[in-house]
Amino acid sequence: MDVQPVSGPLGRRSRRGRRRGGSLVALAAGVLLTATACGGNGGSGSGEGKGDGKGVDTKASQAVVEITPKDGTADVVTTGALKVTAGKGKLTSVKVADSKGNPVDGKISDGGSIWQPDAHLSSATEYTVDAVAEDSEGRESAKHATFKTFVPKNTFIGYFTPENGQTVGVGMPLSIRFSRGITDPEAVEQAIKVTAEPSVPIEGHWFGNDRLDFRPEKYWAKGTKVTLSLNLDGVEGRPGVYGKQAKEVAFTIGRSQVSTVDAKKKTMTVVRDGKAIKTIPITSGAPATTTYNGQMVISEKHKVTRMNGDTVGFGGEYDIKDVPHAMRLSTSGTFIHGNYWAGSWTFGRANVSHGCVGLEDSRGARNKGTPAAWFYDRSIIGDVVIVKNSKDKQIKPDNGLNAWNMDWDEWKAPQ
Repeated sequence: MDVQPVSGPLGRRSRRGRRRGGSLVALAAGVLLTATACGGNGGSGSGEGKGDGKGVDTKASQAVVEITPKDGTADVVTTGALKVTAGKGKLTSVKVADSKGNPVDGKISDGGSIWQPDAHLSSATEYTVDAVAEDSEGRESAKHATFKTFVPKNTFIGYFTPENGQTVGVGMPLSIRFSRGITDPEAVEQAIKVTAEPSVPIEGHWFGNDRLDFRPEKYWAKGTKVTLSLNLDGVEGRPGVYGKQAKEVAFTIGRSQVSTVDAKKKTMTVVRDGKAIKTIPITSGAPATTTYNGQMVISEKHKVTRMNGDTVGFGGEYDIKDVPHAMRLSTSGTFIHGNYWAGSWTFGRANVSHGCVGLEDSRGARNKGTPAAWFYDRSIIGDVVIVKNSKDKQIKPDNGLNAWNMDWDEWKAPQ
């Protein structure tokens, strides 16, 4: 070995060292030996293994991590495509997140050989995957991948009621109407979560293929906070049609108000938080146009509206303007509303309506002191109005927000 001179004073010293018997060469050799000894071989001379058992293992991990889809893949489907596997080892960590940092939950199973997500992915979204596995000797192997899900051509959304932040009555179901008919209801249900605080069992029920309602067994307790989590983005609701919503909304249950209309007695008793606060004379459906029996929920409020028989199958039998204090009870046109065209003697004495429940009132809601105004001002969306002793059938649960007219066992039964 020869040590080449370098420029400057060090070079002169290097040349002097070589003339004096190669002491610098020996020193350099000693340094090299020392560096070799510190390299972790422990004198084994093999360059492999753990040496004396105290050094660092330099042997490569036998574990093989595979990520599907492969790094850089585009147009990935949202269900069933993502998985991470480990060969000759076990997965110890799998982290998946979208471009905003939102994590994708999943589970390692089959003894550490596979990881899969708990739910579908969102569409048109970029994801990163970082996975680590270790072999039988504890040596780690890692892999990273990025992929992007496809952009669907056909989509659907769910229109929900009540609205976010709304305070509603104890009878208010959570109702979702979809913009397209659903042929895979199980996939859609799995993407919807409804919870209550305080907790209570909540079940969903389908009406046809485009409406899904949720309710507890009995009316909500006042003060309950209900939360809806919609994770429809990427769900295939029907072949080739995917959801595009991912949002959370919440509403609160206010005080309890349940009003019972007795069509035979022609009265309505208003019960607030378990206490009767007022009995009001009413008029309900005439003998030829009786009022439905059953539990009905107020779904709309209109201080003044127009009622035309053409819109609900009564032809030109009536067209009434400036109808005051109207609150909808059914999709088919049942309202509880103010009535200014019948004489005062009618209320509490005769049933003369086309199926609605009428309370004495003034035209255009101008008089704030009428029975109808009193009831309107004290009612909110989600309050319950029960009609009994009418010579009509019970209202169907999907005719309005009237889920309570179905037995609980039937409501939660598989469909």
